Amino acid sequence: MEEWLRTNPDLLVYIPEKPGGPDHTNQHFNVAATPGGASLATWTTGTRESAPDQRVVLSRSTDRGKNWSAPEVLDGPKPDDPPGTGLASWQFLIVGPQRLWCFYNKNIGIDDARTADTGVLRGRYSDDDGITWSKTFDYPIAANAISHPDPKIPPTWIVYQNPSITPEGHVLAGFTRWASNAVDPGIGMFERASEICFLRFENILTEMDPEKLIVTTWPKSPRGLSVPNPFRTGINTAQEPTVQAFSDGRLIVLMRTLRGRICYALSGDDGRTWDEPRPLRYAPGGKPLLHPMAPCPLYKLKDGRYLLVFYNNDGSGHGGRGPTDSINVRNPAYITIGREVADRDHPIRFGPPKLFASTDWTPISGTDTGTQVATYCSLVEDGGERILFYPDRKHFLLGRYLTDEWLADCDPGG
Repeated sequence: MEEWLRTNPDLLVYIPEKPGGPDHTNQHFNVAATPGGASLATWTTGTRESAPDQRVVLSRSTDRGKNWSAPEVLDGPKPDDPPGTGLASWQFLIVGPQRLWCFYNKNIGIDDARTADTGVLRGRYSDDDGITWSKTFDYPIAANAISHPDPKIPPTWIVYQNPSITPEGHVLAGFTRWASNAVDPGIGMFERASEICFLRFENILTEMDPEKLIVTTWPKSPRGLSVPNPFRTGINTAQEPTVQAFSDGRLIVLMRTLRGRICYALSGDDGRTWDEPRPLRYAPGGKPLLHPMAPCPLYKLKDGRYLLVFYNNDGSGHGGRGPTDSINVRNPAYITIGREVADRDHPIRFGPPKLFASTDWTPISGTDTGTQVATYCSLVEDGGERILFYPDRKHFLLGRYLTDEWLADCDPGG
């Protein structure tokens, strides 16, 4: 068996020529349907995660994911950049009626917490379905209490999912804001003080002049959303938000934590303010969904249901030594379907978890990317098809069809 087939994919987007090369690590895999009906795949690639050659690449498909163009570099280190600078990472797509935007974290030569995550918000647009791209534009991210006191130091931040459109018609991108070294020095990215904040693209769906885009940072308070860190007294940690809307106009944000649980918060004012984060449960008053310190994306399906990708363990599963043990606890990946319920505090209930993919804890020969699967994935519904695009061991980039029949086992029912 070819190793990329281990997780039973239906589609192959990209496979590196050999382990250990400049495209050894492929992750943060965001795909979207373009205004013209193509599919655009974007991802962050490099010799390894946060390597000096880390860059954002893209590939197009005109046959709904069956065949893909060779990756092209959208941005990354230039030959004249000082060593270890110029990285481009953590890209996300915004699809408008006519225009396609790609935003990302761009290192400008400063490392405050981690080189790949310290940078400005940079964007480029395409008016020909992702074939050619504009020059770059930078947009502000407002500071808060855990930012560096010097405004010339860029924030340490990431957006890890394509953002969603709010009921008011704005585009809302939740982001992780990590504490500056000036605030919480010498700590790794898992345990470091971190908060959930939001970039709201106020007019990107209607404004064609990139100089007139309005990008605001929320909440308008000294601190973002966060959860007490069980390992560091007095420190709060919450990361990697995803935002979706309910039919009553409220928003829900999910976030990863160090507590072996997914946490969530609700907003009744289009993301301007949020209530306190608490554990996500299978139903109001029910058992919490167990999950380590890993991505937990929530997607809203076109039929009104919700789809959650998670790992169904609190960090102790499969020999795990805690929620940050990504070698053991990010495999296998599970899916559950959520449906809205009439409960003000917990307006969603989920079905039983269904195994989506497993690597059998088998590393790829010659790699150091571990055995994790489906971290930093994305979902596309287009042309009557529903595809979950996912990285396998942060090396292969794959896709799997999710039919209603397959999802029936993890749907709580109407």
